[in-house]
Amino acid sequence: MFSSGALRGAADSVRSATAASSSLRIGAPLVRTCVQQQPRGVASGRMLEGRRYITAYGYTQAKALVYSNYGEPKDVLRLHKHSISPPHGTQVNLRLLAAPMNPADVNQIQGVYPAKPPFETTLGTGEPAAVAGNEGAFEVISTGSGVKSLSKGDWVIMKRTGQGTWRTHAQMDESQLIKVEDKNGLTPLQVGTVSVNPVTAYRMIKDFCDWDWLRSGEEWLIQNGANSGVGRAAIQLAREWGIKTLNVIRERSNPEETEALKKDLLDLGATAVVTESELLSADFKNIVHELTNKGKEPIRLGLNCVGGKSATALAKTLAPGSHLVTYGAMSKQPVSLPSGLLIFKNLVFDGFWVSKWGDKHPDMKESTIRDVFQLIRAGKFKDVPVQEVKWTWDTDGAKLAEEVQGTLGGFRAGKGIFVFESDD
Repeated sequence: MFSSGALRGAADSVRSATAASSSLRIGAPLVRTCVQQQPRGVASGRMLEGRRYITAYGYTQAKALVYSNYGEPKDVLRLHKHSISPPHGTQVNLRLLAAPMNPADVNQIQGVYPAKPPFETTLGTGEPAAVAGNEGAFEVISTGSGVKSLSKGDWVIMKRTGQGTWRTHAQMDESQLIKVEDKNGLTPLQVGTVSVNPVTAYRMIKDFCDWDWLRSGEEWLIQNGANSGVGRAAIQLAREWGIKTLNVIRERSNPEETEALKKDLLDLGATAVVTESELLSADFKNIVHELTNKGKEPIRLGLNCVGGKSATALAKTLAPGSHLVTYGAMSKQPVSLPSGLLIFKNLVFDGFWVSKWGDKHPDMKESTIRDVFQLIRAGKFKDVPVQEVKWTWDTDGAKLAEEVQGTLGGFRAGKGIFVFESDD
């Protein structure tokens, strides 16, 4: 038989545990105290030292790349360890699969990007901080009782920008996520890189030109930055939709590498590939004339991510009434436009920012992503070249920050992408 004192002690322990479980929040000091006091080897679910673990109350250990000040990634990014509570209501707990490092992500950290996520103490950081990264694929590991559309094992991507994707685990509300309805035939890399570059290319081609579909194969688009993620997506989408593409690339360090890149894009579906020096040469007008069947096939759309003289040269090739859409400024030079292009050709000059567009049109964003997934499954849309950066529980934060910093370097073999390898 138990004594009355023992019974009262057991009841008090249960009440204390229940109170702690219901009142703890992500990153709160009480969470950290409970986790740190768990003895090694007990049935708390704790794993070996240095590896991720889950406490008896279901709290998951997580790490996130955060920043509290703007600056170069190597200087301001740090790896923050925190705890995530069990989900309740419409909350969903997630595990990272893959998250790319896009130029916009770096610009955001530098403080020069128009969209800036708020600095908060939600994760228990010593000072307000934001989680870096805007794009990525996650797997659902648990759901709250009020979640209707998601289940454990589902793959999701972020519905809006600024939600922070460079983290091992996250807790989001169901309403903040887009479910990958059918992940068969897809890889985490494909899902993790779908919402920025392919969506940008898709919407610019679809929304800024009234193509004459009866003239399939007789109309063109021209683009600089053709080897970028957007450029590669535009080549493949245009090929699928019967639009010819004239693609401009920067020369590589030697002629052999330049020719290899040209061949790579031609194999992808490009109609023609020229270098930037050819674009800016006096002979480019004749090159365009020959490519477009003596000028009988109009260039209806220009896609510009460089600016400066490159953008001006693209605009000069466009047919009257066409659009030049600017979505980047790699040269950091302004777009200079001869007055004659406005007066006599009536060209239209547009800008496109996929983050703002996606936040304003979430349903169209989802349908666009579904279309791209269908092309991937059908083998009609190839992956962008990537450089995988393995992220394990023991990966040093400084190493991750250096990888982000490296995305600013010259020519790269592929887009940098974090790939998380988990013990759970």
